[in-house]
Amino acid sequence: MDYQTSITFPFVRCGLRGGYMELIGFDSAMMAQIYKMSSAMLCSTSAGQMVTDVLVNPPRPGEASHETFQKERGAVLSALRRKAKLVTEGFNAVPGVHCNEVQGAMYAFPRINIPEAARADAEANNMQLDEYYCLMFLRETGVCVVPGSGFRQIPGTWHFRTTILPPEDDIKSLLQRFAQFHTNFVQRYSS
Repeated sequence: MDYQTSITFPFVRCGLRGGYMELIGFDSAMMAQIYKMSSAMLCSTSAGQMVTDVLVNPPRPGEASHETFQKERGAVLSALRRKAKLVTEGFNAVPGVHCNEVQGAMYAFPRINIPEAARADAEANNMQLDEYYCLMFLRETGVCVVPGSGFRQIPGTWHFRTTILPPEDDIKSLLQRFAQFHTNFVQRYSS
């Protein structure tokens, strides 16, 4: 079974959904049941269906839109590489933060050192330590990130997930606000 989704590559547009599934080597009765089940479900949006069509059947050399498609695809990939590097380097420049190189995904998952002294406030709010950290980050900066505790992180480590999709200037602003927030948060709970 091969399942593809057009949400990620090469279109990189949040909210654009579409996909297809190819079944090879399945019993015909099983395929009939899967077809019946999938026919009963709601379809993706028209835009999602069109994007999926382009994903599985991109413009070929010599076709009118091939050159434009290749140029736009190259620009998207180039921007993603720049943003991935910017995010990785930006988080790694902050003391107490480590971010693996962002490769082949739209997300960064930096590990953050959170002072143990913050645990009392987290527990008073009935939260995991990283949830509390992310909520404080949202309240103080307006930036929403997802706590790593929802992603089965190694116990005793703390992370959050953020995307690399915003424009580069927005990412630079996010990184500046994050560095200031993290520094202040650590100082607040270290004294």
